[in-house]
Parts: sequence; C-alpha cells; structure tokens
Amino acid sequence: MIPYILRRLASTVPVLGFVALFVFFLLRLTPGDPAILIAGDQATNAQIETIRETLGLNKPLVEQLVGWAGQIARGDLGRSVFSDMEVTRLIGLRIEPTAMLALVAIVMALVIALPLGTLAAIKAGSLVDRAVMAFAMLGFSSPVFIVAFFLVYVFALGLGWFPTQGYVPLSQGLWPCLNSLVLPGLALAMLYAALLARITRTALLEVLAEDYVRTAHAKGVQPGKVVIGHALKNAAIPIVTVVGVGIAALLGGVVVTETVFNIPGLGRLTTDAILRRDYPVVQGLILVFSVVYVLVNLLVDLSYALFDPRIRY
Repeated sequence: MIPYILRRLASTVPVLGFVALFVFFLLRLTPGDPAILIAGDQATNAQIETIRETLGLNKPLVEQLVGWAGQIARGDLGRSVFSDMEVTRLIGLRIEPTAMLALVAIVMALVIALPLGTLAAIKAGSLVDRAVMAFAMLGFSSPVFIVAFFLVYVFALGLGWFPTQGYVPLSQGLWPCLNSLVLPGLALAMLYAALLARITRTALLEVLAEDYVRTAHAKGVQPGKVVIGHALKNAAIPIVTVVGVGIAALLGGVVVTETVFNIPGLGRLTTDAILRRDYPVVQGLILVFSVVYVLVNLLVDLSYALFDPRIRY
C-alpha cells in the first residue's frame, strides 16, 4: 500500500507542474499589459510601474518563471495586489466556510442520492423509477443559481426557516453554523445528488442481475439484506468513482453558491479576485483547487480496496 501511495504521489508531481505552468503563463501571456489590466484605465504610469515591480513583470520571462517556481516550492503564493496580504493568509482565512459548505453538500447529496438510486434500481421500470430519473434529470440540468434563488424564495423569504445569506463561523456553535449552510448546501448538493442517483441506479441494476444475488434470494435471505449487504457494496466502486469526479463540479458550484448566499469562502474570494483582476490570488486559488482535486482522486483510488477485496496495492 505505501509503495503504491508513494508512486501515486510521485505521479501527481507532473500534473501539478503542468497546472503551475498554466497558471504562470495565464498572467504573462494575457493579451495586453497585465500591469495595465490590473491597475485599470485610470492608473498613472507610476502605479503601473509599481505593479510591474511587485509582480516581477519587468524581469525576463525565464527569470520570472524560475523565481515564481522557487516561491511555490517554499509555499509562497505571492501577495494580493488589492489588499497587499499574503495569498496563503487570504486562503487560510476563507477556507473554513468553503470546507464546511462542501462537507454539508456532500453529506446531503449522499443522503438524497443513495436511497433514491437504490429505490429506482429495485423498482426498475415502475412509476417510482421514472419519478426518480425525472428528478435526476431536472437536478442535473438546473443551474446552481436557479436552484439557490428558488430555495431562498421558498424556505427563507416564504417560510422564514433559514437565513437568506451569510455564514456563521463554527466557533459560534455547530448548530448555528449548520443552519446557515442548509440552503447553500442543498443548492450545491442537487446537481451532485442527481448525478449520484443515476450512477447508483445503473450500478445496482448490473449487480442485481448477477447470479449470486439470485442465489441469495433463492436461499431466503431478506431482500433488504441482499440489497444493502451484497448488491450495494459490490456496486460501490463506480459510485465512489463518481463521488471523486464530482468534486470538480462541486468546486465549480462553490463559486456560484457562495456568491449567491454571500458566504465569505474560497468561491467568493475567487469571484472577487477575478472582478478586481487580482491575478496573484487567482493563481493561488487555481493551484489550491488543483491540489485538492488531485488528493481527493488519490483517496478515491485507495478506497477501492475497502469495497473489493480482490484489489491489492
């Protein structure tokens, strides 16, 4: 197991290196002068030159690349042009809301998708199956911001059950924190749950057609035990794979969700940095999201051995 983990970690180095190069050239090869784009149309020549010096844009490209690579190796993502704070500190201040929102969304998606997908597989071809697939299609095709505004209109403005926006830090209590994340978490979970429900149904249908499942039914094993104890466990690998792949959609949805609900997380930081043309922050966030995505997929690969004893690393 350990040699495999080390090999996988080593294989992620070229991927992250390619992402780092992309992020580096994203700023340098942008049409026009990046310093002018960052400073804005009303900036003076002195302000533009200051930005060039701050970002090192007045140095040769190779020297910029070597210096930037050295900064990344030390964990230094640069400084924000807008706030003059270290990018690592900005990310550290915003990581809790995003982490909590992602956790709530993942739990909600699993709670919604697994029972619905399992029910659809058991009742394949029935009205229940068609209703679940209609829900999955609707959830998968609905933009996150449309679902978010609908939830706010019904459950926040209409019923008054949840706040319309904002985030309560975890330090102020677990329940107030979770209460502030119910609507944004549900809005973010809908797309994820729709995808998982479809995959769960498809994977379970294949497993339920296997001989050992029919044998278990013939022996008189209770149907619920057959589905949960045998079929669902053997269908777990494609489901877990989609959980890992869906992290990409989750990260993209975080940007929209945090903007709609005014949550001060990494998604909102990304939006603000793009609007302010704060390229060092954008670069740092792309790198952080890439590292998270790579590590999540590594954990998904390692989890296969838990569901299938034939898999050995």
